[in-house]
Amino acid sequence: MNEQSILDELLALLEANSVTIRNEPLGGSGGGLCTIKGEPIFFVDTQASSAVSAAVCAEAVPKVVDVEQIYIKPQIRQYIENNSNRIT
Repeated sequence: MNEQSILDELLALLEANSVTIRNEPLGGSGGGLCTIKGEPIFFVDTQASSAVSAAVCAEAVPKVVDVEQIYIKPQIRQYIENNSNRIT
C-alpha cells in the first residue's frame, strides 16, 4: 500500500469521526489537526508529499478516533502505531 492510499484511508477515518478535511497550500509541512470554533479540522498541506501528509495524519487519528474500538485495516493500524509517537 503506497503513501497516497494510506493517506486516503486515514483521511476517511477522520471524516467518519466528524473531522472536516481542508486542502490548503501550507509550505510543505504536511498540515495538522486543530480546533476552530469547537470544530475539529485537519489541514492537508497540498505542497507536502503524500508521505509527509500521511505521517502527520497518522498522528492526528488517535486524537479523535478510539482506534482500539473500531476495525482498521491491519496495514493502516500498523502505520498509525509506527507514526503516532514520532517526534517532529
